[in-house]
Amino acid sequence: MQIRLTLLSVLVLSFVAAVAQEKAAVLPSEDTVNSFLQQTFGYDSTITWKISSIKPSVAEGLAEVVVMVTNPQGQQVTTLYVTPDGKHALAGDILPFGAKPYAPAQEALLQGINGVTRGPDKSPVTIVEFSDLQCPHCKEAQPVIEKLLTDEPNTRFVLQQYPLPMHNWAAKGAGYADCIGRTSKDAFWKFVQGTFDEQANITESNADEKLTRIAEKVGVKGADVAVCAAKPDTKTRIEHSVSLAQEVGVTGTPTLFVNGRRIGNVTGIPYEVLKGIVEFAAKSN
Repeated sequence: MQIRLTLLSVLVLSFVAAVAQEKAAVLPSEDTVNSFLQQTFGYDSTITWKISSIKPSVAEGLAEVVVMVTNPQGQQVTTLYVTPDGKHALAGDILPFGAKPYAPAQEALLQGINGVTRGPDKSPVTIVEFSDLQCPHCKEAQPVIEKLLTDEPNTRFVLQQYPLPMHNWAAKGAGYADCIGRTSKDAFWKFVQGTFDEQANITESNADEKLTRIAEKVGVKGADVAVCAAKPDTKTRIEHSVSLAQEVGVTGTPTLFVNGRRIGNVTGIPYEVLKGIVEFAAKSN
């Protein structure tokens, strides 16, 4: 009997593995993606691109390809979802679905956040922002978010670091911010604003000098922060935040989550709509 059960277990496991393999996303190669982009944008020499990631998407069976496209008007993150046969791609967002569509993301965020918070710890609404200090769109969104938090003072807000790989000093900025946040919340928020104010003047070569100076201005020892930012445990904390972002479907910055509901285009929607989403979340909790 024991032998038969063991054999049956092996057969079941083999079947499950086969089904899982069938459903697993088939990832296109970088060469394929680049060739596709060349065929799509090659007519315009002012358009360039950089592949950020190629990975399985949250939707079973689809591959997710994230590309930063640059033209004279600026940069834009484009996300493509490629079918298993590699012959078709969907552009846009994949939305969660179900009776409580935002609950899985909300739970993952509440369990995984390690960023700096403001507002009451016990609040019916938690807003989580994934931000990149080198990202111009994050800088543009900052006044909108500040107004929202002023208008909705009972909201809990958490800032998570999500330095994009195409930004050459963003990871360093995230390290500085994380270290300051563990020292002083007040200094952290001033550092974030100070870095956004200086964003255009910071380069890969002068980042340490500029970030250290901003840290000094907000009342912490810049040299100590620089040492902390270079430590392995700080890098691990940033990597955790990036992994959390990827788990809940973040592909660009800034991305907000209002009780798990993802909002990617913070400055592209009317402010009253954004405020209404927060107020609705508070009533629905």
